[in-house]
Amino acid sequence: MKILQLCKKFPYPLKDGESIAVNSISKSLHELDCEVTLLAMNTIKHYFDINNLPNNYNHYENIHTVSIDNRVKPLAAFLNLFSKKSYHIARFESAAFRKQLIQLLQTKEFDLIQLESPYLAPYIPTIRQYSKAKIAMRSHNVEHEIWQRVTENTRFLPKKWYLNHLTKKLQRYEIEQLKNYDLLVAITQRDLNKLQFLGYNNAAVVAPVGVNSTDYPSHFKSFDTALSLGFIGSLDWMPNQEGLRWFLDNVWSKLSNYFPTLTFHIAGRNAPPWLQQLQLKNVVFHGEVPDAPLFINQHSIMVVPLFSGSGMRVKIVEGMALGRVVVTTSMGLEGIDAHHGQEVLIADTAESFIKAITLCQNDITFARQISVQARNFVLQQYDNQAIASQLVQAYAQLLPTASEALQLLEV
Repeated sequence: MKILQLCKKFPYPLKDGESIAVNSISKSLHELDCEVTLLAMNTIKHYFDINNLPNNYNHYENIHTVSIDNRVKPLAAFLNLFSKKSYHIARFESAAFRKQLIQLLQTKEFDLIQLESPYLAPYIPTIRQYSKAKIAMRSHNVEHEIWQRVTENTRFLPKKWYLNHLTKKLQRYEIEQLKNYDLLVAITQRDLNKLQFLGYNNAAVVAPVGVNSTDYPSHFKSFDTALSLGFIGSLDWMPNQEGLRWFLDNVWSKLSNYFPTLTFHIAGRNAPPWLQQLQLKNVVFHGEVPDAPLFINQHSIMVVPLFSGSGMRVKIVEGMALGRVVVTTSMGLEGIDAHHGQEVLIADTAESFIKAITLCQNDITFARQISVQARNFVLQQYDNQAIASQLVQAYAQLLPTASEALQLLEV
């Protein structure tokens, strides 16, 4: 099966949920004998020189990139107020990217085009014109839902009005595009239910982000030393900024008084100035770290205070796979069928965050038990190869040679 994967940013290094999700599925598709070609935007914000790819990054048949500048520009953002087009989507429309796509479609025949998020939907007419391939939309989130939740949590009224205006246009666009996919690949069952409620009625499959156990070695010995808190995520993503600021203001301010020697470590790229300049006792800002699993493993408790967003939080799955005690909100755990007090700890208020962390501090045996159960849960429920096999079967059913493809899977 020949697959062309379109991405709105280059999926390396593996330091954010989207890159990890793209990499994990494409690698597993390759291992299932699919021939995967990558066409990715190489944006200024997330630019990566592909000459610096490691030698073992070899699961793509070919890699193509197009440099684009999709930064938010004040004048363009203002003028968009008078347009019906979604500014979220318009930033990813590129003549150069479309030209490269056409060239690829004219020189090679693909069985399936996999779009990584609705931000690639503007290129569907081009795909239909130059290819007979089926189109699969891999929906990492319900995009407009993220911005609805961000808007709800915004207190500054002019900003709230502006975000609400943009969100409505994004929602309208996302719903309009639902009729254009041959297959919808949802990261969570919840997201699939939501998109079907909004009008999607073609073929669909749920394919969460999976893990390979060998990529996530756990270190339970960390529970033999003083516990510490860790947070890692893309710090240019508004829900992460919002949740981290809330945690520092409402949880850490009290927690640090109860446990004067407890430390809180923050890692992530593209941090805003307020975070880079943060000066709080026992709070360590690491910035971008070279090895995310290593950082996660150094801190027995992972806090994920999310109050907006959508889809599946890949960093939570990573933390659980590494045997960390994840303390997160109900919204943060959406799409992950773990249970409070068994594989994770759920906290939706400052008081419940403090209670959960205090419980771990006072009962190391309990904390260790949660960590072991978390790792076992992820390795059983989110095996990457099993998830990819189900996805390939869904792809095969779309194609004229479906029976042949399914036979290959059974061999």
